[in-house]
Amino acid sequence: MNDSAAAPLLAVRNVSIEYKRGDRTVIKAVNDVSLELKPGEIVGIVGESGCGKSTLAKGIMGLAPLAAGSVEFAGTRVGRLGRRKRDERLLPVQMIFQDSAAALNPRRTIGAQIAEVVSARVRHRGEQGVNVVNEIADLLRKVGLPPAAAMKYSHEFSGGQKQRIALARALASKPSVLVADEPISALDASAQAYAAKLLVEVCRNEGIALLFISHDLAVVRAITERVVVMYLGRVVESGPTREVWRDPQHPYAAALIGAIPIPDGSGRRPETLSGEVPDPANAPSGCVFHPRCPARFAGCDSREPVLIQLGGDRAAACRLLERRTEPELETVA
Repeated sequence: MNDSAAAPLLAVRNVSIEYKRGDRTVIKAVNDVSLELKPGEIVGIVGESGCGKSTLAKGIMGLAPLAAGSVEFAGTRVGRLGRRKRDERLLPVQMIFQDSAAALNPRRTIGAQIAEVVSARVRHRGEQGVNVVNEIADLLRKVGLPPAAAMKYSHEFSGGQKQRIALARALASKPSVLVADEPISALDASAQAYAAKLLVEVCRNEGIALLFISHDLAVVRAITERVVVMYLGRVVESGPTREVWRDPQHPYAAALIGAIPIPDGSGRRPETLSGEVPDPANAPSGCVFHPRCPARFAGCDSREPVLIQLGGDRAAACRLLERRTEPELETVA
């Protein structure tokens, strides 16, 4: 575990990201999200499809414009990605995309794509005596591929191998931070297990901080130290993963955890949460989760809850927590 007092390597402060639908409708895909990532730490972001996880990742990387807030890496503000190139001071922040096939250039060899990152790093850091060919071979070995893979093209590899190539290319920058957006969801079960294990081992061995975005809560529980739960663009709960799993404070977090299958042979069916994530262009009033919440009560539909600090690096945004000091509130059936 990392020292909780360590300065954050990546700081996301009150970030909001908006899109326009047509001429008038503004969709707030990410709404006032803050989080920190400390050196060498592994943090998970979870939630259903449509909760804003991937949009937040793009905002962190400068791939989506921020409507409000800021993102800083080691004191350098992350701006929107330029048309031609990214600020080389941000080379240590790399992203692994869900669709590895789309992230790789089909017209260039794997070696050429990795060499481009190595060359950018060497140029920025002023490194001397770097043998690019040897470094590419070492990177490919590190992700379980033979050096000969450098001469091939992306279509010659399986989905799992492409994801390992994407990891090798990210590692070529000698990153301090990796943002992994659903990096294993497109793979079959066996490839998922291998890819997740490889990613975590590399990050721990190299001291790389990892922001792991996924809807697979079983994997998040196994590999992360802290977790951030998002719903409709907002953070509804955050804290040490084990503590959130043991005692979730937000009904949505509790519902997600209750829906995880337990392969214990008992035949117990996972609990299910009714309904779907609402359209962010027509978000519910008050607490955005209240239409689906089994514990909602009078007032949940009229006032948005604030994120309450619970101590021990935990926080949650729920009127239930406020209700402890408002006994006159009544539960809605």
